[in-house]
Amino acid sequence: MNGRTITKALTIAGLTGVAALLSGTAAHAATASTAGKAVAYVRGGAIYSSTGAAEVRLTEDGVNARPRFSPDGTKLAYLHDGTVWVMDATGANKHQVSKRPAGGPAWSPDGTRIAFAALSCTGGPGVFLASAGGDDEPLFPASCRDQEAPRVTESTPAPAAGNLVDRLRTDDAVAWSPDGTQIAFRGGECESIADNCLSIGTLSTGRERAIDVYGGGGNGTSGFGVVPAWRADGQKVAWTSYDAEGTAVSVTEADTDGSNRHVVGKADDREMVYQGTGTGVLTAAYNGHSWVTAVDLATGKRTPLHQGSQPTVAP
Repeated sequence: MNGRTITKALTIAGLTGVAALLSGTAAHAATASTAGKAVAYVRGGAIYSSTGAAEVRLTEDGVNARPRFSPDGTKLAYLHDGTVWVMDATGANKHQVSKRPAGGPAWSPDGTRIAFAALSCTGGPGVFLASAGGDDEPLFPASCRDQEAPRVTESTPAPAAGNLVDRLRTDDAVAWSPDGTQIAFRGGECESIADNCLSIGTLSTGRERAIDVYGGGGNGTSGFGVVPAWRADGQKVAWTSYDAEGTAVSVTEADTDGSNRHVVGKADDREMVYQGTGTGVLTAAYNGHSWVTAVDLATGKRTPLHQGSQPTVAP
């Protein structure tokens, strides 16, 4: 790792809840499933935060995505116009932490470092640690650790467009394991044999393993796996998947080697994050819109929270 120390990470856990009916915003009343904690989400390209009966708009413009609470719940990392920024959980002190066009960020456990996906030295998606000075540190693929990263002007991603499947196909949000030793991300070495794949990389060794593979040397079907999340105990991983033969976007949960997989929730559910080991908070279709929704993973009981998508929950 060229003498650099990679900080272990902490999965952000703690189910958060929302209950309000505010001007121009639909919301459901709080229930026992929402616990009265903060949840942040995206609606119309703006980031909102809600606790109990209150909703606050945190960003003024509509070019924001993929918020993630810091481990202590005081800050949010997010994408602003395609690059990684950080703000206080109140919306104050917004500042850019990397100029590199990026995918959704993830925090280190002590809240001092941020990982994100971006174009790697191989020409495919990779994982970096953010540096405000512009010297972002490549993590994956490991072969890029000793090579110069692509210049920022060469790594501009294509803008999201099209239907839900088209928008999700190249979503590069990353997730750090609860023990901080691994990162899940779209792409990786598996792209040499597959059309699309989702990988888990080990930080200390740089080794990767594919947990979801489509086309090429994979399962022979067309599709993708994106937007991973780790269960709080580190025993399960969930991600948003699409199998062209199944025709629907869904949430897949599996062991960390990709085995024992099953679908969580309903068709068109996506972007799930965990609350502990028993609850997921995800984006669902509801009343003709995208809603942040709590799902009891044992019973399947669903509680719509707020109109919006891309949820993150405070610790």
